[in-house]
Amino acid sequence: MTRLARVVLLFAGICLVFAICAAVAVAGEDKPKRTPDVVYVPTPHDVVERMLEIAKVTKDDVVYDLGCGDGRIVCIAAKKYGCKAKGFDIDPRRVAEARENVKKYGVEDLVTIEEKDIFTLDLSEATVVTLYLLPSLNVKLIPQLEKLKPGSRIVSHDFDMRGVTPDKVEKYTSKEDNISHYIYFWTTPLKKEKSEKNSEQ
Repeated sequence: MTRLARVVLLFAGICLVFAICAAVAVAGEDKPKRTPDVVYVPTPHDVVERMLEIAKVTKDDVVYDLGCGDGRIVCIAAKKYGCKAKGFDIDPRRVAEARENVKKYGVEDLVTIEEKDIFTLDLSEATVVTLYLLPSLNVKLIPQLEKLKPGSRIVSHDFDMRGVTPDKVEKYTSKEDNISHYIYFWTTPLKKEKSEKNSEQ
């Protein structure tokens, strides 16, 4: 093997190593910082519409979607009502998908998508909060939700919030999947249920 051939092979090997390292780095960027709390299941579009109707969203609202997935809730809210909206998700793949949908809906001036852990968020700016999380996770959010301004609205797809009485529960059959969904609605200040221990005193 000539000296030139050895140099070419060495250079090719170095390039291959750099390519592999870059691929690993990019793959790492697509992984969530921690395991997401729920498996992503999108809310049917007509259920989203009904959730926003129940919350009586207006152009003056600021809608926060906690665990925004593909961003459909904040996109539909901004498109239909002209309000500002923010979506938060811990999974960078969902964040990328949501940002693409923001462009498709043409609401870049109204919607922001951020890669964040929802349990660390300051929700004080929000007037409407939307959820599609497990009941235990809704309960975990109570300390943050209690800091919302009085009169703020919280609406959850399918899951309640143990220990807090909803203002309204609606059964809604989606035309998209022909399945009955439940929509839970609360306003702040939250109406805490009395525990059995307190009621006995």
